[in-house]
Amino acid sequence: MPKRVDHEERRRQIGEALLRIASTRGLQSATMREVAAEAGVSLRLVQYYFHTKEELLLAALAYLGEQLTERVRASIRALGPATPRSIVYGTLTAVLPTDEESVRLTRAYTGFYTLIFSEPELGARHGATYPDRLESLLARYIAEAQEAGDVAADVDPALAAAALLALTNGLGSSVLGGQRDGAAASRILDDQIGRLFRAGPPPDDATPDGSDRRPEPEGGTHA
Repeated sequence: MPKRVDHEERRRQIGEALLRIASTRGLQSATMREVAAEAGVSLRLVQYYFHTKEELLLAALAYLGEQLTERVRASIRALGPATPRSIVYGTLTAVLPTDEESVRLTRAYTGFYTLIFSEPELGARHGATYPDRLESLLARYIAEAQEAGDVAADVDPALAAAALLALTNGLGSSVLGGQRDGAAASRILDDQIGRLFRAGPPPDDATPDGSDRRPEPEGGTHA
């Protein structure tokens, strides 16, 4: 009896092969044949599941979004009871490249952004929806913290969210480029979040990747 093929698993196998290429070699010269070799399958099989390179790119980008979403959720859970500040803090520290997984994710996203720079029509057709959703999420929780009195009344939540995400992306680039390490980038991000929220800095024993941060026991919504 022939073995039943899990088509979604096979699609994911191919999509994640493209993500590995994106995080190590970039996407400008990546071909369907190169993806097939990375996935350990035939070119014909890649073309069976993805009729065009663009279709493969979009599927891989969706898988990348899923991976980052799960990392963000895990980061927030590690902070204990969810609060607007812990959600903002956990989200941004999950995005910052401070360990092997987050470096891989950041490099993969950089590969996609670099491709869009060289092929702007791709960005025009599909855009970068994940960063937009992330920015909206941050703005929503900053607004909630503002209503609770934990963020100053004169702060524009949308602008604050955009600034924090832009800072995090810039810090990520500086880590990948060797300007600073993950711990230094985390301290800069900690400082800016502390300026936005009316609470103290993170605890001294917090790890750079946020894996052991906990909310303050009282007097604030520190994360």
